[in-house]
Amino acid sequence: MRITLLVLLGLLLGALGGAALGIGAGLAWVELFRTSSLEGDGGTLVFLTFMPLGAAIGGVGGALLFGVIAIRDAEIAIAQQAVRRRDR
Repeated sequence: MRITLLVLLGLLLGALGGAALGIGAGLAWVELFRTSSLEGDGGTLVFLTFMPLGAAIGGVGGALLFGVIAIRDAEIAIAQQAVRRRDR
């Protein structure tokens, strides 16, 4: 249960961070490649392309990272408990 909650937390935090990075990357793209700002084309590109892509990539990455950390922590805790029981 704890691993699942940590994966969901990683998904949420990763999506938020990825969306923020996606907005930054989109704004940099608009400035570097001088995307037209006529009728909000630059903003549409940033908020309908870069932000969702960043959120998706960040969410998957955060979930994987938190999941791996949680699984490794669970394995270490189990191994430590087994050693303590043998000592007694």
